[in-house]
Amino acid sequence: MRFFCGLFKLKKFYFFLIVIALSLFLGKGIFDFMAFPSELHVIAGKEHSFDFNVPVVATILKTDKAVVNINNKELTESVSVDLDKPLYVWSDSECTMDMKLSFMGIPMKDVKVSVLPHLSVVPCGKTVGVKIDTDGVIVLGLGEVENSAGEEYIPCDGKLESGDVLLRANGVELSDKETLISVVENSEGAVRIEGKRDDVPFYSDILPVSDKESGKRKIGIWVRDSTQGIGTLTYIDKETGRFAALGHGIVDVDTKQIMKVKSGEIMKSKVASIKKGESGDPGELLGNIDKANVIGKIDTNSTHGIFGVCDKSYFSGDEMPIALQNEVAEGEAYILSNVEDDKVEKFNIYIESVNRYNRDNSKGMVIKITDERLLDKTNGIVQGMSGSPIIQNGKLIGAVTHVFVREPSKGYGIFIENMLRAG
Repeated sequence: MRFFCGLFKLKKFYFFLIVIALSLFLGKGIFDFMAFPSELHVIAGKEHSFDFNVPVVATILKTDKAVVNINNKELTESVSVDLDKPLYVWSDSECTMDMKLSFMGIPMKDVKVSVLPHLSVVPCGKTVGVKIDTDGVIVLGLGEVENSAGEEYIPCDGKLESGDVLLRANGVELSDKETLISVVENSEGAVRIEGKRDDVPFYSDILPVSDKESGKRKIGIWVRDSTQGIGTLTYIDKETGRFAALGHGIVDVDTKQIMKVKSGEIMKSKVASIKKGESGDPGELLGNIDKANVIGKIDTNSTHGIFGVCDKSYFSGDEMPIALQNEVAEGEAYILSNVEDDKVEKFNIYIESVNRYNRDNSKGMVIKITDERLLDKTNGIVQGMSGSPIIQNGKLIGAVTHVFVREPSKGYGIFIENMLRAG
């Protein structure tokens, strides 16, 4: 009896181990699917290898627009490959392909494979003044208004929230905060506000209160309609004049939301001084912006940077091919950055890790400043250097985006393919 009890416990133990192993395997598969990119990029005329190392099967569907090789065999109709082994993709020209992923025979995800043309751009590294006017006015917060009797009211309480974008008031388009003030002060009765909250349209009727001190009608909100500062240009397309900068979006400091662009400009600037970065206190490039000398227009502000068209004659330099993220490797590289006057210099860095297909595209690489000249000047990465192009093996691979607040010699970088896709 004791023997059978021991055997039963042993079988129970092994069953428990199998359940744990299966759970871990399934958990890994589910995690891999969640982290797997929804789009892959390759460049025409160049073979690209992907090492996903995930236990899934990919079925790649035929394209009629190009000659495509998958794992060194021409794709005629469709092919299924195991992604726990390296995947090799080559195409002779631009096209797109559909890749359907399955796990243990269960369809799980569709991935778009885009073949891009051979791309070359001019890496820049020059600082510019950046000014953005928002689409409407942004609500930063609510406040009280004291009426003639000394009573305090919050007219917008429950009707507006921090982060709301106000587009019209009583039918008048809000091009700036002064327009909103004028409409409210000259209104009779409630003011009809039209706006967006989390990109969803809304409207609200708000009754202004006559302010005790000024006698003017107010609705008690803090708003912002523009922002400006210094940033670094990443690249310029020599043919079109299209530019990209920053590698991350311009976020309102109060609402923490990406600012929607109504119009924007980049202007000439020079670095006047530097506030060095310290642990817990990010540094900053301090510059003079020549507001009268506009050199480009901004049309897009996204999580991948700011984009627009610039005066090509202002920038010089040679074109450089780009590298996709599967070509980026840990090791030595350099950045182009402008930390003195308007001079762009080359500074050595080391890529410590490559985080392919990270959900936060602005954190695709971890980089460390190794150049003693830059460390002497800035202690590492400071505000204003975001957008500095990262170059490895003669190719533009990305741009600096963020600094480690506790370790200013280190920071993050975005892959250049993500900036190109967004711009």
